[in-house]
Amino acid sequence: MSFLLPSMLLVPGLLAQAMPVAAIQEVVQPQEVRPLPGQLDQFPVFNSNSPELIQSEGILLSTLPGAGKRSPRAHLNFPFTGRFDVFAHHVARAKSKQDKRPVYVGILFHNSGKKPVRLMVMQGTSILSNTEAPFIDLPAQVQNRWGQVASGPGSRATNNALRRQGQGDWPTRLEIPPGQNRVLVNLPISASPTSSRTTWLRLYSSAPVHAASLALFARRQPNGTLRPPNLQEWESLLASGSLVTPRDQTPTPPGTKVETFFYGRVAGVSQGGQWQANITDRPGTQTLTIPQTGQAFSYVISSLDHGTLGTNQIQSAPMLTRYPDTAYRAHGNYGLRYNLQFPLFNGTPEPRTVTLALQTPIKENRLSRKGLRFLASPTGPVFFRGTVRLNYQDEGGTLQQKYFHLVQRRGQQGNPLVTLNLPPAQQRSVQLELLYPPDSTPPQVITVRTVK
Repeated sequence: MSFLLPSMLLVPGLLAQAMPVAAIQEVVQPQEVRPLPGQLDQFPVFNSNSPELIQSEGILLSTLPGAGKRSPRAHLNFPFTGRFDVFAHHVARAKSKQDKRPVYVGILFHNSGKKPVRLMVMQGTSILSNTEAPFIDLPAQVQNRWGQVASGPGSRATNNALRRQGQGDWPTRLEIPPGQNRVLVNLPISASPTSSRTTWLRLYSSAPVHAASLALFARRQPNGTLRPPNLQEWESLLASGSLVTPRDQTPTPPGTKVETFFYGRVAGVSQGGQWQANITDRPGTQTLTIPQTGQAFSYVISSLDHGTLGTNQIQSAPMLTRYPDTAYRAHGNYGLRYNLQFPLFNGTPEPRTVTLALQTPIKENRLSRKGLRFLASPTGPVFFRGTVRLNYQDEGGTLQQKYFHLVQRRGQQGNPLVTLNLPPAQQRSVQLELLYPPDSTPPQVITVRTVK
């Protein structure tokens, strides 16, 4: 049973703060909220998201050694070996109407060893908002079978990564000679009007390499045309440049008891590119018993400090290295792949109908109403915008694969992604997979409900 009550608004994004607003209707669903089984894998992620807004040239993130550099503190000295990911999301905005030069984001790799390094590009996607994926209004749930539905670069980039699709112009590998650099990404962000670019790469290095993301304006040629920066110009910035300014808001340390908690944005190396789980009743079992008729339970997704929904589980990836004025954890887990298996089991003597849905409840750390709080009419900013994939067998035993693009606002309950009719004592599995999209605001939940 649900009931209505006045709401307190939580500011989305990087700031967690309660503030009074006019009374609005809430819907409370009394139910159990469970921590998500499984855990993050151990692969490192080059995670470049601070400062999000680029208004000057400089270093966004460098894991090169600081020795011999003009700004040693801008370099974190972290080598990557074997499998790792790259995630970068930045925005450009012109300071004046006269300066319409695009900002170029360069991602290069440095071989500090004595032997050549082979960098394999297993998958890559980079999306620009104003030309490749503009922000458009979409319904709350749309089938996205062919991958054509998107709103914003984070939505389209994670959709491409989810489908394991790459863009045709990425090289399959880079050969990096000893002591040299190679540029893999050299792409513009239009500064007029404001636009953003999301880049996601899945890489493998045969030996240790260091990485850097950098920002330079397009270079003006003698004839007045603009060109991308070249390798020499990127290398000069890497050697003599400093961190991009202005900086983002400095984060609040975890565990600090304050009225206002700033999460900050990420610039460093986070640990974990995928969360995989077979979700069962308890460890050692093989099935997930469905709730009683009319009841539900949920598993939290992308939970974070001050937003665990009563589970005390923080899924934010830990930082292996970071700049002191950036996020202590990879809050939001942007680009993280969730691969979840739900082996649903009907242990009753009667047939049951079960639904599975992604939902965006009102953020809480502890459940103040012994259940999840939603809004009767969500109209605020979008808190989730991206594609999810489901694999399951229908009643005839045929394997179904469905993609849905979801748009959810704060407090939105969401529609069922799949409805299954389970005979007595039968089990049927549903696989749910998504990459947590940039421009989303955590946490979300996956809810299993027995409707009849």
